[in-house]
Amino acid sequence: MNTTGILTTPERRQAFVDRYEVPPLTPLDPELLRLLDLPDDLPEHLSIAEAAEVTGLTAHTLRYYERIGLVHVGRDKAGYRYYDRQALARIVFITRLRLSDMPISTISHYLELVEQGEETAPQRLALMEEHRATIQRRLRELQAALAVTDYKITTYGGHATP
Repeated sequence: MNTTGILTTPERRQAFVDRYEVPPLTPLDPELLRLLDLPDDLPEHLSIAEAAEVTGLTAHTLRYYERIGLVHVGRDKAGYRYYDRQALARIVFITRLRLSDMPISTISHYLELVEQGEETAPQRLALMEEHRATIQRRLRELQAALAVTDYKITTYGGHATP
């Protein structure tokens, strides 16, 4: 049995495709939207260390986001950074976009459009629709990769279960 090669004949590939069931994408769960929410019991201002803990980012990344203008943070009387809810919300939003492989340059452009006001809503919509199409394409690619992996698991006698 050939267990190292990819599906070697067109017939075998087609047979696999015919048997493979792509799991459906689940509808948007309200719980997912809560990933953009911040805990209600956060202090009014957080230090960079506290902001790093809340967001899961490093202090270095938070400083970088500030340096390139993605997030605006305040300074206390001693000159230390502090993060309010607005800054933290923006950081969470940026983090979700980065998780979807949106480039920093595109995020920066999007945030510049946001700061320009409501008249840029059509450009922001177009940018997000384009990014959504990119995410959907990537999901299809990952589903194809999963199909190949599942095929190899079944080839070795295992069971590929969702």
